[in-house]
Amino acid sequence: MKTLLALSRLIDAINRRVGRAVTWLILIVVLVSAGNAVVRKVFNVSSNAWLELQWYLFGAIFLLSAGYTLLKNEHVRVDVIAQRFSRRTQIKIEIFGVLFFLLPACVLIMWLSWPMFMDSWLTHEYSSNSGGLLRWPAKLLIPIGFALLIAAGISHLIKCIGFLAGAAPDPTEKLAEKTAEELLAEEIARDAEARADGQATSDNSAGR
Repeated sequence: MKTLLALSRLIDAINRRVGRAVTWLILIVVLVSAGNAVVRKVFNVSSNAWLELQWYLFGAIFLLSAGYTLLKNEHVRVDVIAQRFSRRTQIKIEIFGVLFFLLPACVLIMWLSWPMFMDSWLTHEYSSNSGGLLRWPAKLLIPIGFALLIAAGISHLIKCIGFLAGAAPDPTEKLAEKTAEELLAEEIARDAEARADGQATSDNSAGR
């Protein structure tokens, strides 16, 4: 069990790094979208390449963060019935769902998407739109994204089994992490406090 939990921690670390890196793509896609809109309106110039880049980045955000979202327990669960059961029964339902729904579906999609990517890679497939981009980078995102989700599912499965064995905390309980707004508010408060302390020190020095 210790070895499996160590593997779970490694998978979580990978998905956490990927998820945090992908958050920067949101900024990039906003800048690309805004820049494309401004250029189109001001200079009456448009490019299919920039439009497709927005779609590629959106696909990357959606696919690459799926495992991270599962890690954070942010996937939607319709548990109207399950919530009436004991916590151990709920975890057993989680195990059933991972084994018979999540993993089979993800493995199937990853398996079917790989030949599609390889065909695009070998033929150097380009978009059918004028000035469009290469297609294989977008198609590669599908097997990579689902591989990360499969890994996250395996990690979740290990943690569920660990919970039933009394060796791990409840994996379905969301971590009480602070939001970005709360962290920003705390940083602003610290800066204001530091400035106030500096001003008080300066006033005391002047008074002497």
